[in-house]
Amino acid sequence: MHAIIPAGGAGTRLWPLSRRDHPKFLHDLTGTGRSLLQATIDRMTPLARSVTVVTGDRHAQSVREQLPQVPAEAVLTEPAPRDSMAAIGLAAAVLARRHGGEDVIVGSFAADHVITDEEAFAEAVGAAEAAAAAGYVATIGVEASSPSTAFGYIEAGAELTQVRAGLPVHRVQAFTEKPDADTATAYLATGRYRWNAGMFVVAARVLLDHLARHQPDLAAGLDAIAAAWDGPEREQVLARHWAGLPAISIDHAIAEPVAARGGVAVVPASFGWDDVGDWASIRAVMGPAGADAAVRVLGDADRVLALDAPGGMVVPGSGRTVVLVGVPDAVVVDTPDAILVTTAAHAQRVKDAVAALARPGADHLL
Repeated sequence: MHAIIPAGGAGTRLWPLSRRDHPKFLHDLTGTGRSLLQATIDRMTPLARSVTVVTGDRHAQSVREQLPQVPAEAVLTEPAPRDSMAAIGLAAAVLARRHGGEDVIVGSFAADHVITDEEAFAEAVGAAEAAAAAGYVATIGVEASSPSTAFGYIEAGAELTQVRAGLPVHRVQAFTEKPDADTATAYLATGRYRWNAGMFVVAARVLLDHLARHQPDLAAGLDAIAAAWDGPEREQVLARHWAGLPAISIDHAIAEPVAARGGVAVVPASFGWDDVGDWASIRAVMGPAGADAAVRVLGDADRVLALDAPGGMVVPGSGRTVVLVGVPDAVVVDTPDAILVTTAAHAQRVKDAVAALARPGADHLL
């Protein structure tokens, strides 16, 4: 498998640490000393023949600085974001041309997720590769730990016994969008549903053929760009085609329509996954919450004093000392030019604050 790592997005729910010019995936959000992107590359390198990162022009320098071991030609840069299908499709098309003498299988894995059981993850990736080799678009369905409304869901159907993968592989019945709490609870009660973590493994030619069938304009544009990518006309061809590419996710472009025709397989797996999408998630990754839980600190713990403030989360990023007194479950993120004060229960609403800051004169805060 050739791994593709789409490294994009603004991570607005993790503001004010995550910004447009230095987003979520470039930060160490778990206290390990490695950014989420670096941890992803560390995890994927032993599992893949090569690793290709797709990122925006504005992040390319930071990506290369963080990943000196990744060859320059394996960092593909987008002039502007066009959603996940363009990023993954571009990498798949370039890899298919670079490795045309072999049966190229590609696997797309986000740059900003946390996985704790890497052995179980590797086993699931191997099973997905086997399904991809059998002609399926394969995905990995993550065991849900709660009826979350923050994720999409995958409904697993009959087991595909003809795919010999070491783990059970099932046909995907359907992908569903983020449900309400009652619907999510009902999903989990059936035992058929898994979280959709956006992990896809597929033969590059199968992916590009599906794309040509369901999104012909996008497929044609990516083919033209890939054909010029390793030549002197790359920038000219990018300028001609990229801005006009349809902006669509891989879920809508490929996964959903192909699943409706029986062409998507899912590997149900459990390996301690989190998309660390907000400060409540970061808090959970760093340790359990509860009345007796100490304040978690991402950064210099000597800069934080907490008195009667259980379950809190503090990021002391300005050099100032942060003091919490009598405020349970508080989230305080202190940066040189902005301070966020909220609670774990309202962590998802941080994106609303970022949207409200998108006004003249406030660009420096985004």
